[in-house]
Amino acid sequence: MPDHSPTLVRAAGASYFPIALVARLPYAMMVVGVLTLVVAGRDSLAFGGLNSAVVGLGAATVGPLLGAAADRFGQRRVLLVSGVASTSALGLMAWVVYSPLPAAVVLAVAYLVGASAPQIAPMSRSRLVQIIGARIAPGRRSRTFDATMAYESAADEVVFIVGPFVVGILGTTLDPWAPVAGAALLTLVFVTAFALHPSALAAAGADVQAAPPAPAREIARPALLAVVAGIFGVGLFFGSMLTSLTSFMADHGEPASAGLVYGVMGIGSAALALGVALFPAAFSLRARWLVFGATMLAGAALLPFVSSVGAMCAVLLLIGCGIGPTMVTQYSLGALRSPAGRSATVMTILGSAVIVGQSLASAVTGNLADRFGTSTALVMPIVAAAVVVVAGVANAVLSPRPAPTDLAAGAPELELAGR
Repeated sequence: MPDHSPTLVRAAGASYFPIALVARLPYAMMVVGVLTLVVAGRDSLAFGGLNSAVVGLGAATVGPLLGAAADRFGQRRVLLVSGVASTSALGLMAWVVYSPLPAAVVLAVAYLVGASAPQIAPMSRSRLVQIIGARIAPGRRSRTFDATMAYESAADEVVFIVGPFVVGILGTTLDPWAPVAGAALLTLVFVTAFALHPSALAAAGADVQAAPPAPAREIARPALLAVVAGIFGVGLFFGSMLTSLTSFMADHGEPASAGLVYGVMGIGSAALALGVALFPAAFSLRARWLVFGATMLAGAALLPFVSSVGAMCAVLLLIGCGIGPTMVTQYSLGALRSPAGRSATVMTILGSAVIVGQSLASAVTGNLADRFGTSTALVMPIVAAAVVVVAGVANAVLSPRPAPTDLAAGAPELELAGR
């Protein structure tokens, strides 16, 4: 019988993917934008890093709650409220840094920035998984899921590279407050568009037909916690790399260009992340994590020996070839191991782990750069990459043996064999 089920693009709507891509950009701009803004306005890299860490604290404490609320009440209501709150918090941040108010007030607003951040990436994954289960023919679900996870992870990874790049452009050409103001505007327009997109209703309809959600305690399974630890390590790498790179570029007289140089990492990263869908099934998820995590670590190990901007770009290009596929693998494993009815919660936890790691590493690395100089700060990306590799080893040990499983009720059945 011919297969008349729609493609995912048709099922979600042609406008869905560009809206979802741009809507997640403010989340990637927050930490770096706040860092750039506070360093310029309060003249302290350490205080800028501390504010970035507080942004991460806000995301860590409230982000997963937003995911749980979306699982219970639907994405539309949660995103509309968080979008307005985030726009307001970002606008307030742009003002308070240059005000005479004390540092404690700046830190409080930084917390609000993280706490109100709309969780677009995890909501997008959860929404698409539900649509795949409800609208895509069973024979095409597994392949569609793999391609979707590759795209979503690549989009996340690219956005976390492009975000600092955009911050660098706006901060260099306009003013240090411009990236935060730009993030506020993007949030107001595109997060609202994402919340109101018809695909939100399609996903909600699939959820109504799903089985009752699994107990929340199932999220704490060791195999899933290994994924959280690994993606936290990637966040650590993002934060430590950008902050140490900022110090490196300051030594070369161009601190505002750090975001632009950082964007070089996205070239190899984006290419290999998108290419993950073409990897053979024999190249298992646990093997991919180890191989590309080791690539990250090898590239990071070269950083203390870099002495020129050109050499730094070459090393960043190599590191990017490891980061992209690693993030694709981690998000795929997270989706595969999400308990039934908890996909938005799990995806939000993973997204929060990235930004928490990024924020924490920004604070620690900024302090090291202020106290001991760039050479010491450049050791931190090595530590972060080592965390990714160690978590990959733990994942390989904890990965279940070949057995069929469900992503969630109504989601495509996928084999975990060799993963």
